[in-house]
Amino acid sequence: MSAGAVGRAYPRLEGREKVTGTARYAVEYPVDGITYGWAVPASVVRGRITRVDAAATLALPGVLAVLHHGNAPRLAPGREPDLWLLQDPSVCYRGQFVAVVVATSLEAAREGARLVRIDYDAGPHSTVLTADHPGLYRPDHVNPSYPTDTEEGDFDAGYAAAPVRMDATYRTPAYHNNPMEPHATTAQWQDGRLLVHDSNQGASAVRAMLAEMFEQPVESIRVISEHVGGGFGSKGFAKAAVVLAALAARHVDRPVKLALTRQQLFGPIGYRTPTIQRVRLAADADGRLTAICHDAISQTSTVREFAEQTAVYTRSMYAAPHRRTTHRLVRLDVPTPFWMRAPGECPGAYALESAMDELASAVGIDPVELRIRNDPAVDPDQGTPFTSRNLVACLREGADRFDWADRDPSPRSRRTGRWLVGTGVAGSSYPARARPSSATATARPDGGFLVRIDATDIGTGARTAMWQVAADALGVPPERVEIRIGDSDLPDAPLAGGSMGTASWSWAVIRACEALRGKLRDGVPSDGEVTAEVSTEDEVGGQPTLPRYAYGAQFAEVRVDVDTGEVRVNRLLGVFAAGRVVNPTTARSQLIGGMTMGLSMALHEEGLLDERYGDWVNHDLATYHITGCADVEQIEAYWVDESDDELNPAGVKGIGEIGIVGTAAAIANAVHHATGVRIRDLPIRLDKLIGLSPLA
Repeated sequence: MSAGAVGRAYPRLEGREKVTGTARYAVEYPVDGITYGWAVPASVVRGRITRVDAAATLALPGVLAVLHHGNAPRLAPGREPDLWLLQDPSVCYRGQFVAVVVATSLEAAREGARLVRIDYDAGPHSTVLTADHPGLYRPDHVNPSYPTDTEEGDFDAGYAAAPVRMDATYRTPAYHNNPMEPHATTAQWQDGRLLVHDSNQGASAVRAMLAEMFEQPVESIRVISEHVGGGFGSKGFAKAAVVLAALAARHVDRPVKLALTRQQLFGPIGYRTPTIQRVRLAADADGRLTAICHDAISQTSTVREFAEQTAVYTRSMYAAPHRRTTHRLVRLDVPTPFWMRAPGECPGAYALESAMDELASAVGIDPVELRIRNDPAVDPDQGTPFTSRNLVACLREGADRFDWADRDPSPRSRRTGRWLVGTGVAGSSYPARARPSSATATARPDGGFLVRIDATDIGTGARTAMWQVAADALGVPPERVEIRIGDSDLPDAPLAGGSMGTASWSWAVIRACEALRGKLRDGVPSDGEVTAEVSTEDEVGGQPTLPRYAYGAQFAEVRVDVDTGEVRVNRLLGVFAAGRVVNPTTARSQLIGGMTMGLSMALHEEGLLDERYGDWVNHDLATYHITGCADVEQIEAYWVDESDDELNPAGVKGIGEIGIVGTAAAIANAVHHATGVRIRDLPIRLDKLIGLSPLA
């Protein structure tokens, strides 16, 4: 690629549309004859529906139908049982969608849903994750396809023989994705074809799932996701809203708009599972690790198995001759957990990076130095060299920018008035993946170019990044390039998730543009266009399996009120190694956003489960607190120059998730440094600090 657009800080292409309100989201497209759907959740934890009384609802003016298991169109049972909705009377968790009301107005649909009367035969249930739950078992694999357990050397012997040992259990609660745009769909059937405008992270995957469930040819379904108001993993595949809307539209033979309420996002569409993690570290007197064990426990539903890969983070992060990681799972009468930003790595890093801080205290070594001493030369899991590993560079640059050298290592060593002040650090890593993609590039007679790919912009700036990549690959100013994304009729591409979107899509875009340049030696005909279409299936699939990771180091300064235990974050700084940065503006936004979510994880977010009902009692943004602008006093994101020839043609690694990975641990470590109190179960609330040790 020629130098030019990539690396420059362009504003988002769709920025004006978003700030002026003209960008249309899933339920904002004008459609003739529109109707509105409202989902009805189950009110019992486990049981069977014995009666549905819809008489009062159907008597309301404007109500067209009440769909439930007794009258809904049939779906083909398949690989996603969570989506086999309105098909049988079974209830597997409270909040499961068991009916949909369709009306000519949103108000009538909502009131109609309130009036539906459903009787249940309820059964016993189990909803609470515990370390000694009798239902714990070893899953066949963990998300997406990692081995469940790993072991090298003899951990038990290595741990017993070490002069310094650390053994602690860390807990994280359920976390909820809460994108600003809820899960929402506009669905319409026309002559046997299904068109949906849907809020998702990958239109091609949603189309494939709908085709399978409705037993339709893939080409008869079109999914448009031009603008998506966030997802954080929860919209990675087809979810309830699109299935319910499509069912309702088929039943009433009219277009249907259906948006889940904020309360309905807490469970049925996925969430980050709670975890119980035991970490054991052993080291010699110089702080070099000799043994590492990370045992992780999480939950899934009775509907489908989802095993969070919590301990996978530990397999490649630090070196030790004796290592063991395990995962155990329990099926509970709760919704199925799913992806949430940096699934597995995020909670796993909180435990391991907190444990590293505890080990640093035990050995009497600076936490930054401890991590540098244990930086492996080769991947401990695969035994092969990393394609690039710049964790140490991130730690050193971050320490320099943060003035870490001036830190007094003793807890409770700094006080400003009524505030105890402390600093903490954590490392972070996230896999650098890519998946096969397809793209087309077209030269127009007027000298312009059109690039098409079914990528998805979920607010990350992906559309702009692909535009920049295409311009450089074509060797033209970006103003001559038009980019189209977010439509399943475009060339297939993987979802926006797993920090692999830009890496995957740019690969196909570059290859298509290169192929087009090869065709253009004779110019563009005055009466036509020239198009090149490519797929990277063979290139990506033929890549050797090498350890490819992005790295980062997060530094935090906090203050804790000695009277109330209130925690405030004075400063949060991250330095990252993520390959080539396509757009500094959107990259910094992603990294700062990830760190802000990590701050929220450390201090605020917590799904509070009522075990009697298997449901979260704080299921709105008034009671489920997330970090706001007032909570972020100073936040900085930087990156180191990094070149890695073993990645992809653009040389990029993902940046969507690396920012969150180590942040919660850095803040927890800073709170310990400020107070001398170690909090091992998130969030760090003032009652935990006051209850464990007087601060004054």
